[in-house]
Amino acid sequence: MLGAEPISSLQNARIKNLVKLRNRRPRDQQGVFIAEGYRAISRALEKSVVPKEVYFSPEWFLGDNEITLLEEAQGRGAALFELSKIAFEKIAYRDRPEGVLGVFDQWSHSLESLTLKNPPFLLIAESIEKPGNLGTILRSADAAGVDAVICCDPVTDLFNPNVVRSSTGVLFSMPTVMTTSEETIAWLKSEGIRSIATTPHADPTTPTRTYLA
Repeated sequence: MLGAEPISSLQNARIKNLVKLRNRRPRDQQGVFIAEGYRAISRALEKSVVPKEVYFSPEWFLGDNEITLLEEAQGRGAALFELSKIAFEKIAYRDRPEGVLGVFDQWSHSLESLTLKNPPFLLIAESIEKPGNLGTILRSADAAGVDAVICCDPVTDLFNPNVVRSSTGVLFSMPTVMTTSEETIAWLKSEGIRSIATTPHADPTTPTRTYLA
């Protein structure tokens, strides 16, 4: 199908490596990450982010659009690999595989590289620990029209598979900077950007205050 290389053995080197990419160290060492599911890969292609490789198994497909997606990815330079049902189940990290998984190059954004509206609208989160929470933050920021998300002193990494999954593909379109609180505060001051701090432990009877960072 589609001239894809077939893989059926669980001992195949590519299968073993894809399983390793669930962990941060191999991801960072190779400079790549994995994204599973039709929506994530479709959202990536919409934003002109093309996977290096796409692994698929028709036996897991949920609909009729996967072949079109694969043809588009292949036409834009992605290498395709057709897996047996059991081989795809081995690499999948979703409870219910959708039969499509892409390998993408990592990227990074700096504070200085951000393109902001006037006035800018930023969401700044500090010490995010759970990958699912970070993905949800990205999704919420996208819905609210935020220019960019800044993660200060994060415990998780941006390319954790659960960040990718819970962001529902927004990862590919929302500029996200991973940095420190110290660098962020200095940058906000240099840009003259007013910051508003929130906390779930605030006293609701206390008047809201805003500060120039």
